[in-house]
Amino acid sequence: MEWGSDAVAAVVRELGFEYIALVPGSSFAGLHDSFVNYLHEDPPLLVCLHEEHAVGIAHGYARVTGKPMLAVLHSNVGLMHATMAFFSAWCDRMPAVVIGANGPLDARQRRPWIDWIHSARDPAAMIRHYTKWDDMPASVEAAVDSVIRATQLASTLPMGPTYVVVDMTDQDRELTAPVALPDKRRFAPPELPGPMPADVERVLEFVRAAKRPVLAIGRCSRDVSAWNARIALAEALGARVITDFKVGGSFPTDHPLHVGLTAVRLMNEQLEAVRSADLIIGLECVDLGGMLKRAFGTGPIAARIVNVSLDRYVTNGWSFDHQAQPPADLDLAVAHERLVPALLAALEPVARPPVPARKPAAAPAEEGVMGMRAFAAILEAEFAGIEHSYSRLPLGYNEGAPFAFRHPLEYLGGDGGAGVGIGPSLAIGAALALRGSGRLSVGVLGDGDYLMGVQAIWTAVKYEIPLLLVVANNRCYYNDVIAGEAMALRRRRPVENKWIAQMIDDPAPDLAALARAQGAQAIGPVVDAPSLREALRRGIEAVRAGNVFVIDAIVDPELDRRAAATAS
Repeated sequence: MEWGSDAVAAVVRELGFEYIALVPGSSFAGLHDSFVNYLHEDPPLLVCLHEEHAVGIAHGYARVTGKPMLAVLHSNVGLMHATMAFFSAWCDRMPAVVIGANGPLDARQRRPWIDWIHSARDPAAMIRHYTKWDDMPASVEAAVDSVIRATQLASTLPMGPTYVVVDMTDQDRELTAPVALPDKRRFAPPELPGPMPADVERVLEFVRAAKRPVLAIGRCSRDVSAWNARIALAEALGARVITDFKVGGSFPTDHPLHVGLTAVRLMNEQLEAVRSADLIIGLECVDLGGMLKRAFGTGPIAARIVNVSLDRYVTNGWSFDHQAQPPADLDLAVAHERLVPALLAALEPVARPPVPARKPAAAPAEEGVMGMRAFAAILEAEFAGIEHSYSRLPLGYNEGAPFAFRHPLEYLGGDGGAGVGIGPSLAIGAALALRGSGRLSVGVLGDGDYLMGVQAIWTAVKYEIPLLLVVANNRCYYNDVIAGEAMALRRRRPVENKWIAQMIDDPAPDLAALARAQGAQAIGPVVDAPSLREALRRGIEAVRAGNVFVIDAIVDPELDRRAAATAS
């Protein structure tokens, strides 16, 4: 251990980080040298083509493992590129540890021009409002302590990204003696906070009095035992279950107690279940207040409400991602994955009327351009019997789609911040975490999301991260087409103009060629059900052989709406 950056690199390895995603930058040249020549690339370095990809890959990795991955960013401009990825991880409550760098704070040591524009008095100010903790330590020893603290805080519920800035001067400081590394076992994240016995008994009192309970499940781990405990609780209570498309799978969506399809907002069946409930238990529900407002408006809510959430501990005054304040008859600041087993241990099953099983979905059309329902049904059919994980699904995929999530890893959720462009890097991070597991990693992206982040695919190819990307290509920003239609109707203006300045067409970008330019295998555009089936079979075979495969599938965004209107 000769240089200050060697000490920082040493604590990174000591903390057990498995990968380091980075875009090279001169402000962390010392740290980069230590990763290569002091640690000998253990952990491995993953070069990315954009800083948003580096943090996005760490975000995707955490959604599978529940553990933070390390990303390293250049000062100022690198951090500016990564800001959206910080926000996505923050809103998704996913851990990541990011080490940044800064030009010398001592102005006398700055090189002319470049060290001045790539230095800042407080670089973390750019991301502080959507980062769990940040620090700019003033010594090598303090930097080691800060990386340890950043890792512990990122890993503690509610989780989130953390950021540590290491000054160039400290990186290049010659050490007179090795820096002592603390025992990492003494800085582990705390155990999940569990309920007091009185809390469990109070919930049981509500349960015993309820005849129509509803569980509204939000953020969860990928732990199978916790998944099974939620199923057991719902069955013991006879409770209807509502899940959230914005976050990862939390309950089998084809279970008879699951209400309708998992959705980003309450649909008809869910609204009916919430309005008729006499007890609503929110388990880390992302927007329990908004859900109740959608169901009841400003009217009275007769049901008792139990809100189980730790999210209040990261609420701040800049972002409104904490959502509406829900009313609650019992508000528990505990981890629901500790509460659910405690309830099961004390609960006697309650007799409830049986819930009818769902009707099977109709088979999709075989000819012509596909709508989203047919597209989703084909994917569901081709992945049947294959252990797979959807790292991303586009908006609209869940509305009327006949598919099911039957394992906590089958669906990893949205991107957190509801932005566009991070989908490819999230898919790569998840695929990295799943590599060697035997589970097929699949990212289903919109074309806008794909086009903004397509260069991330190069990193997956470079480091042999097997991944199947399927682009539901409607050649437009369709979410905004819908918004334009609603605006036109409200203002009594021509609805047919909703397509203007929304299309990604004429010329249509060659999505498969863009993938091949990054070194991936690709096919498309495919325009009908038989072609998509064949493309998926080829893609599955390619990914099983260790490759990255991209499918450009043309989807008519209006087809399902037209069919529904005709049927009615």
